Amino acid sequence: MGWNRKILRVNLTAGSCTEEPLNMQWVQDYLGSRGLATKYLVSEIDPCVDPLSPANKMIMATGPLTGTMASTGGRYTVVTKGPLTGAIACSNSGGFFGAEMKFAGWDMVIFEGRSPKPVWLYIENDRAELRDAAGLWGKSCWETEEQIRHVLQDPLVRVSSIGVAGENQVLFACIVNDLHRAAGRSGVGAVMGSKNLKAVAIRGTKGVAGIRDFGAFLQATTAAKKVLADNAVTGQGLPRYGTQVLMNVINEIGALPTRNHRDVQFEDASKISAEAMHEKRESDGKTHLVTNAACFGCTIACGRISEIDKGHFTVKNSPKYWGASGGLEYEAAWALGAANGVGDLEALQYANLICNEQGMDPISFGATVGAAMELYEMGVLDDARIGLPAPFGSAEALAKLVEMTALGEGFGKELGLGSKRLCEKYGHPELSMSVKGQEFPAYDARGIQGMGLAYATSNRGACHLRGYTVASEVMGIPLKTDPHVTEGKAELVKAFQDATAVFDSAGICVFTSFAWTLADVQPQIAAACEGDWSMDKLNAVGERIWNLERQFNNAAGLTAKDDTLPPRLTREPARTGPAKGMVNQLDKMLPQYYQVRGWTPDGVPTAQTLQRLGL
Repeated sequence: MGWNRKILRVNLTAGSCTEEPLNMQWVQDYLGSRGLATKYLVSEIDPCVDPLSPANKMIMATGPLTGTMASTGGRYTVVTKGPLTGAIACSNSGGFFGAEMKFAGWDMVIFEGRSPKPVWLYIENDRAELRDAAGLWGKSCWETEEQIRHVLQDPLVRVSSIGVAGENQVLFACIVNDLHRAAGRSGVGAVMGSKNLKAVAIRGTKGVAGIRDFGAFLQATTAAKKVLADNAVTGQGLPRYGTQVLMNVINEIGALPTRNHRDVQFEDASKISAEAMHEKRESDGKTHLVTNAACFGCTIACGRISEIDKGHFTVKNSPKYWGASGGLEYEAAWALGAANGVGDLEALQYANLICNEQGMDPISFGATVGAAMELYEMGVLDDARIGLPAPFGSAEALAKLVEMTALGEGFGKELGLGSKRLCEKYGHPELSMSVKGQEFPAYDARGIQGMGLAYATSNRGACHLRGYTVASEVMGIPLKTDPHVTEGKAELVKAFQDATAVFDSAGICVFTSFAWTLADVQPQIAAACEGDWSMDKLNAVGERIWNLERQFNNAAGLTAKDDTLPPRLTREPARTGPAKGMVNQLDKMLPQYYQVRGWTPDGVPTAQTLQRLGL
C-alpha cells in the first residue's frame, strides 16, 4: 500500500513521543513526503510564526516509494518554515536514512516545541524515546554519528544530525545523514538546533508494508530501471562524472556565474571540473576521485567519494581529513569555486568537507562568501573587519572563512546570516545574489532565461531543484528549447515545477527525471499504492502541492514583489559567451507565468484555481 499509515509526534517541550494514524484522505490529495508534510505543516502552524521559535514545527517525511525497489527510493524530506527566507522550507536528502524510517514502520515524524536541554531521538521499530544529548552538543555531524553508533553498539543504525552550525543557528545550516548526504537548503538545520534536537537515530527491521500489486510493481520498476540504464545522462554521464559533468558544459554556454555573478564564464572552470577530478595529481600521482557511490536503491550512483591531497595547505596538519569522504557535487564546486573565483580543487574539497562535517549548505555559504569578496574588493569590507585579506580567487580566504562560519567565530557569524542580511548590513543589498533570501545555485539566468523565471517563482527561494529547465534549455530533455528566448518558458517552468513536486512526494530522486517523465513514475505509484493514481490525478497532485506552498508563503507575508531577481541579472548584460549582451527578461515571463498558473496579476491563486484543486 506504499504507506505505513502511522506518524510519530515528538513534543520536545514535554519530552513525549506519541503514535498517530496517518491522514489517509490527505494521502490521496498529496501523495507523501514533500506534499503530505507540507499539508501537515500548513494545517498546524501560523504562517507568520518566527521560524526559530518553539511554535514552528519540523517534519521529516518519507514517500510511498521510499524504501521500495523503485530506483532511487531512498529519499526523505524535511519541511518547516525556513529561517533564511521566512518562506516554506522543504529540503530533500538521499542516503539511507529515509529508507530506515520506512523500515521502522513510520511515514513521518513531527517535531514540535523546544526541549529544555539538548536531546536526540532514538527510534527502533515501534519504540521511540528522547535521550540526553549533553555529551553530543558541540560535536560535529561526523562525531555525533560515530558516538551514537558506539552508544547503541549498532553499526547499522542510520543517523541524521546537525553540527555546530545548526547549534549556532547559522541560517543556512543543514541536516546531515550518512556523513555526507544532506537536507541541504533553506536552514532546516537551524530550526533543528533551535529546538535543542541534536540528532535522530533510526533502526528499522520491518521492511516495507504490503505493496498493492507486487507483480505489477516488479514489472513497472524493472521497466523504469531499464529506461535509466539506457539513457545517456543517467546510465553513463552521471555514474562516471556525477553532477560535476556540468561544470565545463555550463561554462561553455556562458551561464556559469562567476565572482558573485559579475561574469558568466570562469577561466579556471576546467581546473575544478569533473574531468579534473579524474586526472592524476602531480604531487602524489593519485586522482582526486576515488569512486562513485549510490544512495539506497539507486541504479544511477552519481555520488562522489574523493580523497584530498595530503600535502595541500588546508590539511597537511590535519590527518582526520586525509581519508576518502564525500566529494564535490556540481553545485558545491561552483559555489565554493567559480562564485568566488577560486580555481583550487583541493581547497574546494576542503571547504566541502567542513560543510559536511559541521552541517552547512555549501551553496549558500559559497555564494555568501562571493558577496563578501565583492564587498572587500569595493573597499566596503577590509582585512580588519573580516580578519584576513579576502579578494576574489583567494583559496586561503575560502578555507579560513568556512572554518570561521562553521564554528561561529569572528566574521564567520556575519557570513552565517546569509548574503541578503550581510549585504543589507553593509549598505549594498543589490549585491546579494538571492531570491527571497536564498542564494542562487550554479546557473546564470542571463544565459538560461527559463532558470531566471524558475528562481524568481520558487516557493523556497532561489532553487534549481524546483523547476530544472536546464534539462530542456541546455540538454534537450524532454525536448530542446532555446535558452535565450522567453517564449514558452512560463509553460515550461510550470510543467517542471508541478512534475518535480510529484517526484519529491513519491520519495524518489529528481535526477531520475533526466530519463523519466511522469509516465514512467505513474505505473510504479499505481502498482504500489491503493487508490486511483492516473496521470491526470498525479498532474493535479503536483499542481495542488505547488499552490498550497504558495498559499502558505502569501499568508506568511510574501507577495509578487518577492518574485524577483537581483538588478545585476536584469540590468547588467552578460559580458562574454553566447549570451553576451543579454539580461534576464523576467518582466516578460512573469505575467505569463501568473496567467498560466491561474493566479491574479498580483501572484495570488484565484478562487477558481483553488476550487479546482480542492484548496
